[in-house]
Amino acid sequence: MLTLVAIVEYAAQAEAAGQRYEDAVLALLDRHGGRLERRLRGTDGRSEVHVITFAARSGYESFLVDPERAALRAELGDAAPTTRVIEAHDV
Repeated sequence: MLTLVAIVEYAAQAEAAGQRYEDAVLALLDRHGGRLERRLRGTDGRSEVHVITFAARSGYESFLVDPERAALRAELGDAAPTTRVIEAHDV
């Protein structure tokens, strides 16, 4: 099991587009053995935190190169959110 925490920051003036992108991309997790455990939106409306699990690291790797995900990101161009991903475990 692989657990990730993603910190997503939306581009200024592109928050709505970023949220739609995240909705679409998170819907792709299942096809790669991934699952969204928790999705939190910052009170500033410009950031989110996602807790995501994958059955295996290979699922995460295939999610990263998913052609549909890449196309969605390319569509947004400079308005695409930036994401920092942290591998995590329970303590």
